[in-house]
Amino acid sequence: MAEGRDVQWVEVSEGQVGQRIDNFLRTRLKGAPKSLIYRIVRKGEIRVNKKRVKADYRLELGDLVRIPPLRLAPEEAVREVSDGLRNLLAGSVLVEGPDWLVINKPAGLAVHGGSGVKIGLIEALRQVRDDLDFLELVHRLDRDTSGCLLLAKSRTALVTLNQALKAHQMDKQYLALVQGRWPTRREFVSARLDRFDAGNGERRVRVDSQGKVSRTRFAVREAFSRVTLVEAEPVTGRTHQIRVHAAHAGHALLGDDKYGTREGARLARELKLERLFLHSNALTFPEPSSGRPVHVKAPLGETLEAVLARARQAR
Repeated sequence: MAEGRDVQWVEVSEGQVGQRIDNFLRTRLKGAPKSLIYRIVRKGEIRVNKKRVKADYRLELGDLVRIPPLRLAPEEAVREVSDGLRNLLAGSVLVEGPDWLVINKPAGLAVHGGSGVKIGLIEALRQVRDDLDFLELVHRLDRDTSGCLLLAKSRTALVTLNQALKAHQMDKQYLALVQGRWPTRREFVSARLDRFDAGNGERRVRVDSQGKVSRTRFAVREAFSRVTLVEAEPVTGRTHQIRVHAAHAGHALLGDDKYGTREGARLARELKLERLFLHSNALTFPEPSSGRPVHVKAPLGETLEAVLARARQAR
């Protein structure tokens, strides 16, 4: 194999051990879409210790990775992060540890690129934080949800935090504004949830007796005349769980264009709410190296606070 001058040879360091080669390449080849990365791995353009590997190969200490130069067609490239988004994300870090960070995710930004989204939060952050060799999401938030989002800065931290998530050692708390008066006696909603194809490639979730067991704890934070601010804590972690459970209980979230109602849309217009009112306001997780609990809070943004102020005036 003839080698050009632009070919890179990268030796795997301790912090990259155990990482999948496709995720490693996404960090190194900034701007390359996943489809292109899978293609060059499949064609053998990526080599580890001069051998072909599959996309799920996990790196070992001292591995030598061959990375070819890439020339991206404009329609293939992940969009370069704008100065506005760069500054927004740089100022959105709530707290950072040696191998993790929590960001206050802006509403309207998908956590991943793909399906028509040229750049997601993780791709943008990898450009903003080019000092990091590793950066991966520990969990996800819906595109229209804001608030606490945890990321790992090392493979070891990612594995440890994922184990904590599966063992229910991570607590996530949300604030949501729902239509109607949520009854104070109703503390839990338990309803099985099933994902389905709603057409045009859109995935949605519905209550279905054959779905996965799902449970959400709700508590009233502030009651208004026609809407209620509730605290929601998902006991299980299903897609759109809070939104679907609230709608199933007869109190759909305001600003929800997937599971909301006409009445909810009317109330949102009256309150000048222009986005989904769902915010991850608190996150607790065990620090990966010490196990000590870390508590992080993300304040409501100005636009959501203004909506609550208008709701109080309408009481």
